[in-house]
Amino acid sequence: MSRYEVIIYWSSEDKTFIAEVPELPGCAADGKTYQEALSNVEVIIQEWIETAQELGRSIPQPKGRLVFA
Repeated sequence: MSRYEVIIYWSSEDKTFIAEVPELPGCAADGKTYQEALSNVEVIIQEWIETAQELGRSIPQPKGRLVFA
């Protein structure tokens, strides 16, 4: 599980859930269900980070808004 903030919303235009990661520019995914969108964006976050590392780009640190028990 990523520690980045994920915003999930329903897109009436696309008829799907959209999951966006504001801290990682361009990092987003979709899914037929809320859970599918979240699962898909977790994969995209990892791919985003791997690509940034390969290109030598900086990777933002999570803002730490999430609290895990």
